Amino acid sequence: MYPRVLINLKEIEENARKVVQMAEKRGIEIVGVTKVTLGDPRFAEALKRAGIKILGDSRLKNVLRMKKAGIEGPFMLLRLPMMSELVEDVKHFDYIMVSDPKVARMVEELSKETGRNVKIIYMIDVGDLREGVWYEKAVEEISQCNPSSISGIGTNFGCYGGIIPTKEKFEMLLSIKEKLEKEHGFNIEIVSGGNTPTLLALESGEIPEGVNQLRIGEAIALGRDITNNRVIDWLSQDTFIVEAEVIEVKEKPSIPVGRRGLDVFGRKVEFVDRGIRRRAICALGEQDIDSRGLIPVDKGVEVLHASSDHIVLDVTEYGDVKVGDVFRFRMTYSCLLKAMTSPFVEKRYEPSI
Repeated sequence: MYPRVLINLKEIEENARKVVQMAEKRGIEIVGVTKVTLGDPRFAEALKRAGIKILGDSRLKNVLRMKKAGIEGPFMLLRLPMMSELVEDVKHFDYIMVSDPKVARMVEELSKETGRNVKIIYMIDVGDLREGVWYEKAVEEISQCNPSSISGIGTNFGCYGGIIPTKEKFEMLLSIKEKLEKEHGFNIEIVSGGNTPTLLALESGEIPEGVNQLRIGEAIALGRDITNNRVIDWLSQDTFIVEAEVIEVKEKPSIPVGRRGLDVFGRKVEFVDRGIRRRAICALGEQDIDSRGLIPVDKGVEVLHASSDHIVLDVTEYGDVKVGDVFRFRMTYSCLLKAMTSPFVEKRYEPSI
C-alpha cells in the first residue's frame, strides 16, 4: 500500500556507529535522539547496537512505547517537562532538562520520593532563543538550585533561531560551568553541547575540551544537517525513503490561469511560466509530508507544489509516466517527522533501499 516509508535499519545503525566513533575520539558521549520516529523501538534498537547508551526523546508517550517493547534506557527528556506530566516524567526518564529553579527542586524532591536518581541538566540559551536561561543570567539563576542536584548544563543550536555552534559559544558554556563550580560549589559532570549542527564543529575540531555530550538525531536518521545546509558526506542518506503512487498524468500550463489568491495553507506560491509541461500527481500531501523537504530519487522529476492530499510533480524530463507508477523521495528532517507521524503513511522495514 502507498504512500509508505521504507526504513533501512542497517544504514541507520551504520550512521549511528560512525557518529559514536568520531565523538569517542574526542571524549564526547552521543545521546541518540528518537523523536523523529515517534520512539520507534526498531530505530532505538539500531542506535543501541551502534553503541549509543542514552536515548533522548521529547515525549513521554514515545518513551513508554520503547519501554513496552523492552528497550532499556537510560532515557533523556529533551523538552522541558510539563507540570501535568512531571510525576510520570520522573518515573520514566533518567535525565530531565529544566530551565527554572523551582522545577529543578520539584524534580529533586520527586526523585527522592520515588527512590530514583534522576539527573538534572539545566539549559542555557547562548543565542538561539529557544529554551534555557539567558547566558548572562545563568550563574545567578542556577546558583539558586541545590548544587548537588544539578548534574549538568546544556544548550541548543539551530532548531529555533538557526544559530550555528562556534568555539565562542562553547566557551561561553564552559565559562558558566567554571563559575558555578568555583564560586558556588557545583560539580557539573555533563556539558551537553547541542545537536546535529554541532557535528560540523566536531569534525573541524572547534569543540573545546570540557564539552562531553551531544544529542544527535537528524544526522543519524538522514545523514543531513539542515542548519548548516549540508549533506554529511561521510554518512548515508539512504536511510528513509518515502514512496508515492501516481494518480494522474496530464499536460497542462505551468502557471495557474485566472485571478489568484492564496493556496489552501495561506501561502502565496510563485510559479514560473515554462509553457506546457507534463505533470504527475501523487497520492501524498501536506498531511503526510513537508513538500519542501521531498528530494526526488530519480532524475528528471521536480516537486512543484502540494495541497493537503496531492503532490504535483513536473515529469517532462523524466520519460514515460503512467497512472499507478511509484516515485521515490529522500526527505529532510521536517518531511520525515510528518511522514512518521502520519497514520496514512505505511512504515516498512527494508534490508536495503
